[in-house]
Amino acid sequence: MKPTCSLSLDLDNLWSYLKTHGEAGWDEYPSYLNIVVPRVLKFLAERNLKITWFIVGKDAADPVHAEVLRSITAAEHEVGNHSFHHEPWLHLYSEAEIEDELKRAEDAIVGATGVRPNGFRGPGFSHSPTLLNVLARRGHQYDCSTFPTFLGPIARLYYLATAKGLSPEERAKRKKLFGRFTDGFGPLKPFTWNTPAGPLLEIPVTTMPLFKVPIHVSYLLYLAGYSRALAKLYWRIALQLCRATKTELSLLLHPLDFMGSDDTDRLGFFPAMKRPHAGKLVLVGQFFDLLQQQFECVPMGEHARRIQTKTAKI
Repeated sequence: MKPTCSLSLDLDNLWSYLKTHGEAGWDEYPSYLNIVVPRVLKFLAERNLKITWFIVGKDAADPVHAEVLRSITAAEHEVGNHSFHHEPWLHLYSEAEIEDELKRAEDAIVGATGVRPNGFRGPGFSHSPTLLNVLARRGHQYDCSTFPTFLGPIARLYYLATAKGLSPEERAKRKKLFGRFTDGFGPLKPFTWNTPAGPLLEIPVTTMPLFKVPIHVSYLLYLAGYSRALAKLYWRIALQLCRATKTELSLLLHPLDFMGSDDTDRLGFFPAMKRPHAGKLVLVGQFFDLLQQQFECVPMGEHARRIQTKTAKI
């Protein structure tokens, strides 16, 4: 049997990227959900794939997005909680603030999609012991906010260098964005947090075994900007190392993996967002062809159930 790969997409909206980057106009809440959601659903349907969509509560609470978000669960995909305000500094929140953030997002997602999320990913991989405890107390099946890579500080330096409009206070909030160098020593395989409220399964976002460098699709597209052959070779090596080390994949997707400069001109500070979307879709499809040859792809909830079943048998 093929090893398992769980697929998830963080449904970060245009306003959330602008907000994190300190760009003007984010508080008008511009959106591209009506473009990206149908496009991704079509891409997945063509490959007979189901994934988990981590939805931001603020978008789910806006009635204008109700129809497009409902189309996700209508197509029998899973939904997860990606916080209400999409602020990658949840580690600075108090317990009461985290409780409110999670509950508001859960209620909004249920209202928009008809399904209660039972998994969580922190924006920018932000998490804390307090957050994990609240998740366990609220009955979540799993968390997937850890990102074991050594390159987090480098990504943060690049981000802060391109974010020109941030005040000193805003920069202070973002000083732990994308994690610490020591995060690279974290495990790639799923494990259990022991919180005061009880155990909570953690499914890390997979990075390349041994080297702990990113392998999510946005990073592959970044490499493809220099050489498509290099990006495909890198991806093949990552898949082979995952199989050799018996690392079940948790592959992260983002809306910008399916969008380009012809969709919006406001995100040019992101790698690969200066190219039209059509060519990116072809390349992402090729990455998925390689993936599906070697792994069985499932939503994160199914991956969590398989892990918990194996653990119960031991």
